[in-house]
Amino acid sequence: MNTGVLGGGALGLTAAYRLAQAGDQVTVIEREGEVGGLAAGFLVGDSGTYLEKFYHHIFKSDTTIWALIKELGLAEKLEWMTAPSSTLNHGKHYSLAPSPFVILGYKPLPFLDRLRMGAGGLYIKLVGNSPALERNTATKWLKQLMGERVYKVVWEPQLRGKFGQYAEQITATWLWARIHDRTAQLGYLHGGFQQVYNRLAEKITAQGGVIMLGQTVTSIANTPDGKVEVKLEDGRQFIFDRLICTFPSRVFARVAQGLPPAKAAEYSWGTALGAHCLILRLNQQLMTEGTYWLSITDPGYPFLVAVEHTNLIPASEYAGNRLLYLGNYLPMDHPTYKKSGEEILADYTPYLKRLNPNFDRSWVEEVYNWQAPYAQPVVTVGYEGHIPPHDTPLQNVWLANMFQVYPHDRGQNYSILMADELVKKLTGAPTAAH
Repeated sequence: MNTGVLGGGALGLTAAYRLAQAGDQVTVIEREGEVGGLAAGFLVGDSGTYLEKFYHHIFKSDTTIWALIKELGLAEKLEWMTAPSSTLNHGKHYSLAPSPFVILGYKPLPFLDRLRMGAGGLYIKLVGNSPALERNTATKWLKQLMGERVYKVVWEPQLRGKFGQYAEQITATWLWARIHDRTAQLGYLHGGFQQVYNRLAEKITAQGGVIMLGQTVTSIANTPDGKVEVKLEDGRQFIFDRLICTFPSRVFARVAQGLPPAKAAEYSWGTALGAHCLILRLNQQLMTEGTYWLSITDPGYPFLVAVEHTNLIPASEYAGNRLLYLGNYLPMDHPTYKKSGEEILADYTPYLKRLNPNFDRSWVEEVYNWQAPYAQPVVTVGYEGHIPPHDTPLQNVWLANMFQVYPHDRGQNYSILMADELVKKLTGAPTAAH
């Protein structure tokens, strides 16, 4: 079949690769200038090495992407590491990894609260999902499971930092999956995950597929004979036997022609936040105690996490540069998105000095300012009932996006898994072994 795939991220490229393997003539249309979507990377300075625009790693539970990395011949570049992770509490770093032993040493809480938090975390790891969680908020559930003080000290600042005004509406199901899926060890692909998506693109084109970059889709519509017409901003149009669209549901509703009004409203339900990352290429280490991942629980900080990538991966792989992410999820009309990298750095500098009093602007060799819309669905109570099916009211048009990976958090692994499962549904072809 002649199949179109809209979106060249993890989901779209994997679906296109599997369909090409099954014999389809595949065309991938991607708005950005490179493949990879939210996992796309850029070359750091003159190092020749990719770094993700938005921080990425995988967990031991992410077996689908692990299998794909092996399949693509990149397994020797994947390394599993125990990463130093901490929270910032009253200006101090406290280790807080998914380990009972680490939790028992978490000094911002009294010992009995540490015991309760550790027992609660173990319970979450052992139990499965249940419909009762979907009807409960993460706030209420955590207070019941771990106590008011654990919630106030550990969880509330992180939920509020990630979801802002929606923090107390987030469903317990999402938090269950987030904790349940995490492992103490993290995996990273030396040279960057961009290699996965470049390799997928190579495989697709080697099998006769076409990848079109820098192209914006303006409409999707059925033709009288049931095929699918896709129009681009530059006026070109393409006819496909079938189409997989990986756009956010709200964007799909905007470009899909002929949707019944009730269906368009369903696709437009809910809220999503944009992702923002300021990446600093430094000539010195910021978090000298070696922290890789620092969750900010102190109030007032303008970013929710500081991730010093080169406290996990040696700076020697980036020509000696130190690399620091300062990450946020923000409403898509937030003023930060209109600022330059230098303006944001000026806003962040007083807080960087709190993390390291010696920090100075002269440490910064380069500033990278990345943003992406619709990066984090706001998973409020009842979210599950609003997830659209893959098949759409348009004939031969299928929708697959990160809004449908629920209850799991958005990420490469579950996007790739969804692609495998959708292609199996469409073609009957076997998916990769997990």
